[in-house]
Amino acid sequence: MQNANRTAVRTRAHAPSRTATTTARAKTAAAALARTATRTLARTTDRLTAKRLLDLTLGAALLALASPALAVGALALAVRRPAGGVLVREQRTGLGGRTFELRSLRTRRCRLDLLSRLPHVVRGELSLVGPAPLAPGDPRTLGPGAGRRRQELRPGLTGLAQVRARSGMPWDEPALLDQHYAEHHWMGLDLAILAEAVRLPLRAALRAVLYRLPRGGKGYLSDADHRLPGYSVAE
Repeated sequence: MQNANRTAVRTRAHAPSRTATTTARAKTAAAALARTATRTLARTTDRLTAKRLLDLTLGAALLALASPALAVGALALAVRRPAGGVLVREQRTGLGGRTFELRSLRTRRCRLDLLSRLPHVVRGELSLVGPAPLAPGDPRTLGPGAGRRRQELRPGLTGLAQVRARSGMPWDEPALLDQHYAEHHWMGLDLAILAEAVRLPLRAALRAVLYRLPRGGKGYLSDADHRLPGYSVAE
């Protein structure tokens, strides 16, 4: 009996020690998780803050520069009275899966439709660079993988899929390019996409101008007009 009492006393004496150890381990694990979450949140916040700052500064500057052209385009459309009105209104899925009404001028001349979306960039519904804005219920916005990553980003005024499609190079499906951007986006990639988005239209415009420039006082001739000396239609 005395041995049993001594065993019970020793068990009670060691019980608080084990409880304290378990509690300490739980606190350590919780602290480690909290530190990891804090570091992750800090990195995400820094990245989004830098991206948002770029959207605000560059987006506002572009909107100020494009405002006269947008006003002229809107006036021209109002005079023509197109069916459906001056603006195209579409529901799109944005950051966090929230929907918003995307408004664009009903014209593609000089990409005024794209520039008319700059107010959405300033308001924070769009980013300058990001995945394409998709309609609610689009399969690309669903699923545990790509859909979740899309919801962590604002849709973009332009993006990797758009510049690759206009580059004339072999390119993947737009959905795969958007997914690649969502997984690997960073500020350097955004700047490269913006530079490419500006370079491609300028290069196309320059080629069009050079093609029409006269050479030696004569305009360019097509291949069909390059006839050998002495050529006769009767032959």
